[in-house]
Amino acid sequence: MDADHKGSPTEDPQDAHRAHGAHGRRGTARERWAAFAASPFLPAAVLAFILAAAAGLFAGSYTYNMANPTPHRIPAAVVGPTGTPQARAFVSGMEKALNASLELHRYPSEAAARDGVEQQEVFAVLTFRPRVVDLAVAGAAGSSVAEILGQTAPTVARSVGVPVRISDIKPLQKGDPRGLALFYISLAAVIIGFVGAIQLSVHARGLNPAERIAFTIAYSLLGAFAIASVVDWWLGALRLPFLESWLILAFTMFTSGMVFTMFNTLMGRWAMLPTWGLMVLLGNPSSGGAVSWPLLPSLLGQIGRWLPPGASVNAQHTAVYFRNAQHAFPFAVLAGWCLVSTAVFWLWRHRHPGGRERTPAHAGGEPVAPADEGRRQEPDAGAAPGGM
Repeated sequence: MDADHKGSPTEDPQDAHRAHGAHGRRGTARERWAAFAASPFLPAAVLAFILAAAAGLFAGSYTYNMANPTPHRIPAAVVGPTGTPQARAFVSGMEKALNASLELHRYPSEAAARDGVEQQEVFAVLTFRPRVVDLAVAGAAGSSVAEILGQTAPTVARSVGVPVRISDIKPLQKGDPRGLALFYISLAAVIIGFVGAIQLSVHARGLNPAERIAFTIAYSLLGAFAIASVVDWWLGALRLPFLESWLILAFTMFTSGMVFTMFNTLMGRWAMLPTWGLMVLLGNPSSGGAVSWPLLPSLLGQIGRWLPPGASVNAQHTAVYFRNAQHAFPFAVLAGWCLVSTAVFWLWRHRHPGGRERTPAHAGGEPVAPADEGRRQEPDAGAAPGGM
């Protein structure tokens, strides 16, 4: 009984004291930080701050670009004499009311001016007649621009004493009176494009590079077909040139997916950050889909045309409303992003967190594991910020 109270005869009291002290000692600041850094709490904390910043930037970006669209310069065709007092008064009154400049392009006839609208060179046609001004807007060229011009012109006409007649020579389709359907379907293609690439990284991480590209093409074609068929055949919101619209959407989805795949190759688990910033925070608000580019801040209106969302909106918009005037530029932009993203992924594919291990048989010996076997077994780099 005494031995039980006093401890083992062979136990050193000083050793026991040191053992209890080690358990009771608080670690140093460096040790506590090392433990925190090795735990899942550090990336979780970082993600909490990143998501908070992303939420604010997302709201700010769309509000800045879309909540209060303001014209800066509006290209307009002009027919007839512009040097008369009535013509000068009307143009000056419009510019003052709009707080913007009308970028006037002279055309020899109304037919030539309407062709300028078809070529998407101008957003409206001003025809100065002896006793009246004809203002022909083009809702399909830019519904927000047409709306602002249509609202402003009657007030200006009354103030300067010049009658005005307003017409829409290129109206929107009845199922899309606000002109937003093309923006929505392009937005769907962009977001599903990179979300699909994220899901391949999470749920099919064993795909090898060529297989990853092939399945990105597959879900792009299927997803684009679903978007076009729902909007056209099911809802009847738009009458699409189906094959062309389908392929534009598929091209957009594939490009968006490969952009994420490129960043996943270069940046690993943080690939969602540049993808979201490029495609959603910057690309979609500046695409000209929800707000026409003359109403966007000047710099963003220029940048948006060089990004995949803007290129997709431009190509789709022309395919639906200006079929005889399709331009190569938006397709060149999509092709450029697509080729660069795919090339970067392919050249540095050994850095991508996906793929399967290969164990080629050595002649007369055991299979040899690849040099990057350890890397293949790491957690998926694309899943941390964006996995669903």
